[in-house]
Amino acid sequence: MAQPFELPDFYVPYPARINPHYEEARVHTKDWARSFGMLEGSGVWEEHDLDSHDYALLCSYTHPDCGSEALDLVTDWYTWVFFFDDHFLETFKRTLDREGGKAYLDRLPAFMPMDLADGYPEATNPVEAGLADLWQRTVPHMSADWRARFAESTRNLLNESLWELSNINEGRVANPVEYIEMRRKVGGAPWSAGLIEYAANAEVPGSVAHSRPLRVLRDAFSDGVHLRNDLFSYEREIGEEGELSNGVLVLETFLGCSTQQAADAVNDLLTSRLQQFENTALTELAPLVVEHALGPEEVARVLAYVKGMQDWQSGGHEWHMRSSRYMNGGGAAAPALGPTGLGTSAADIRLAAGVRGLRSFTHTPYRRAVPAPLPAFPMPYPLTLNPHLDGARESVVAWAREFGLLDPEPGVPGSDVWNEAKLRDYDFALCAAGIDPDATPAELDLSSAWLTWGTYADDYYPAVFGRPRDLLGAKAANERLHALMTLDGSLPFAPRNALESGLADVWRRTVAPFGQGARAAFRKAVGDMLDSWLWELANGAQNRIPDPVDYIEMRRATFGSDLTMSLSRLGRGEAVPEEVYASGTLRAIEDSAADYACLVNDLHSYRKETEYEGEFHNLVRVVENFFSCEHPVAVDIVADLMASRLSQFAHLLDGELPLLKQDLAIEGEAEQALDGYVRELQDWMAAVLHWHRECRRYTDDALRRHFAPSTAVRPELGTAAMRILETIGR
Repeated sequence: MAQPFELPDFYVPYPARINPHYEEARVHTKDWARSFGMLEGSGVWEEHDLDSHDYALLCSYTHPDCGSEALDLVTDWYTWVFFFDDHFLETFKRTLDREGGKAYLDRLPAFMPMDLADGYPEATNPVEAGLADLWQRTVPHMSADWRARFAESTRNLLNESLWELSNINEGRVANPVEYIEMRRKVGGAPWSAGLIEYAANAEVPGSVAHSRPLRVLRDAFSDGVHLRNDLFSYEREIGEEGELSNGVLVLETFLGCSTQQAADAVNDLLTSRLQQFENTALTELAPLVVEHALGPEEVARVLAYVKGMQDWQSGGHEWHMRSSRYMNGGGAAAPALGPTGLGTSAADIRLAAGVRGLRSFTHTPYRRAVPAPLPAFPMPYPLTLNPHLDGARESVVAWAREFGLLDPEPGVPGSDVWNEAKLRDYDFALCAAGIDPDATPAELDLSSAWLTWGTYADDYYPAVFGRPRDLLGAKAANERLHALMTLDGSLPFAPRNALESGLADVWRRTVAPFGQGARAAFRKAVGDMLDSWLWELANGAQNRIPDPVDYIEMRRATFGSDLTMSLSRLGRGEAVPEEVYASGTLRAIEDSAADYACLVNDLHSYRKETEYEGEFHNLVRVVENFFSCEHPVAVDIVADLMASRLSQFAHLLDGELPLLKQDLAIEGEAEQALDGYVRELQDWMAAVLHWHRECRRYTDDALRRHFAPSTAVRPELGTAAMRILETIGR
């Protein structure tokens, strides 16, 4: 039977190599699987299944340099995880038994104790018995920090199988953003990254394990692994197993295109994620090493970890090309020879991938934009405005004037970002009035001040630090702003400009009623927003349009979404248990709400950012670049994604939030507080949309007034050069 599509030409920049201990690992893991009841009589596998899947070959390709004992253990881990996947499929997915699946999954964390002396429950099936054995053989070699991280990724891998099961029950195909983020948990690549630390003797230092560069490397690695697997497994998962969790199907459904077109788009995204990995490794690791003063041995482990992920990508590709588990006709295997290691990707960069990567660096700033008409903006939640709006409008102007936001900073070029007319046009009190319709006058004034300060700072950074590409100056400014947010509410030093004075004031007024834990959580939310602006400046210095996945995830921080949500959480105290906020369901609810608000902004602000500010941090511009499509097409794609994120928000409230309440026994006061928090997210989305429609920040008339004449449209790249040549010719 013909394949559903032709495999694309893959970007495989690092050559695959095979571990010399492959045959030993193959014999060992078969004996191991049989000893734990995973073969004959399991109802899942027979010996020929394990032979044909050949997980020893997978691990020999993905861990080419480790010793025999380490390869045996890693191969057993992969044999176990694939057996779990097939066992869960046969036992719970095919029967659509969510309740039984949850009970099955709830037992597994007990087989991963942080201290082996705590022991294990009695195993009742091969999955439990195998996990206990693997955990006992692995963790003595690793630190407590690694154990906690690996246990978490294993729990995510196991528990998010319920998400797949729920989607199968409903016949629901995820939207692209939801799919990428959930696939990282279900697909297991973060779990694989943990095993790389073990096999390559490359445990990441705890001081940097959760930093942005390491997180992006893990996420880009994970997405690359999963998207590659989706291309090879489409035929089996969709045609034979009835799965709905496959990236090709997700894009086929979202874009309304053919299977072949969707497969090509998935491959383009795979290439983009691998190039994101390369860019992060080459531009963000060195500053991280300096900032955290890592020693030579720690640096060596980080670099070994990066190399281990490179080896995994190429080895995983080679295994997919050979394994009987997957569709692997119509493509080309990874190269067998060539240089290895960071910086050698040019050895096998195919032309199309190279052109795609270079295109990200060819943005022309200040080009004239003729935006397509704005799309329809779905909004099922009602808007209610605070009755104290008029007073807040005057109060926030007086506040901005008092703290210097309306005056240029002496001796600082570009710091004259606002004046009173602009601030009145921007009308941040209107947004605050919709976000918190029940606030007192003082509370509304404070919310308006936060929105005003955050947007002022967001305008200040590119104007003062972006144009001269002063990344060090921006980092120094960030460090001072972080330092101003003290947990005891004290003022550590005298603010020296409006940026610092404004933050010091709103910080002091906000955290005064709250305890240390709440203050620390809120400081992190504000700090994440500050640090995200450095990411934007770094992209600007490279003139690099970001990868679409990296952009969407960072956009939540640059927009200040976490700050807004943290303010709402502060007001609820401890009524909602922390485990609820940490749950995958509530995070998905928050992220879908944040993405809706961010995309509303991107659709409204496209002309302001691209034509008047020379910016490219806008999803419409990112989509134009990624798909190499015309502006109206990009607008339609972004609008569809915005609508799908809002639809997902509603789906989560109707389908998954009740299950979360049931699973965690949330009732009474806690349930009322949780429902109130969700209503505030609805208010926030409605308020953000209303503000964009009514404020005078993005309209053509406002842009002409706010940016003329000193920052009129610049000549497009190439025009000035032509004029020079014409002058010389004269």
